[in-house]
Amino acid sequence: MKRTHEDIQDELLVLLSQEGDPDALKTLIARWQPRLGRLAWRLTADRDAARDIAQETWLAIVRGLRRLDDPARFRSWAYRIVRNKCSDWTRRRVVRRSGPDDLRDTAAKGSAESSSQMDSADELARLREALTNLPVEQRAILSLHYLDGMGIAEIARVFGVPRGTVKSRLYHARNRLKQTLERTAS
Repeated sequence: MKRTHEDIQDELLVLLSQEGDPDALKTLIARWQPRLGRLAWRLTADRDAARDIAQETWLAIVRGLRRLDDPARFRSWAYRIVRNKCSDWTRRRVVRRSGPDDLRDTAAKGSAESSSQMDSADELARLREALTNLPVEQRAILSLHYLDGMGIAEIARVFGVPRGTVKSRLYHARNRLKQTLERTAS
């Protein structure tokens, strides 16, 4: 995997944070809070829960940052913490099978839009609802791969499984999403 300027900057921020630099930690949080929050929202479909999970994640990150041996693995390490916190949240709560409130808002706004924009909004709402109805692990693997641009090897580190397992899970998640979308299209 080719390292970008942002990757190198994140690694430097992690190293400085590990040494106790409060400004580096603030910058790291500012850069990563939106990403971790988005992942938590994708996995829970609950904005309040996502906010709480992101906060819990930062507490865990701050407590464990000094033990992170390889700053280049910060992204997969942080995403793994989010995934674990979301799994804990899911176990503690009965998962609601209805889509998040903003899907209904999107559909309501769509009525005021042009026909093509409404079709796009409807398709996006259908896709979000289908994702919401997937099991948490499948939703996570699709989100990490397609929305966060993570490769198979990095996802394997997040889940703590071999690469072949990630490929298999990604294949099954795509198929389940496809079947869900086909059912809702009929």
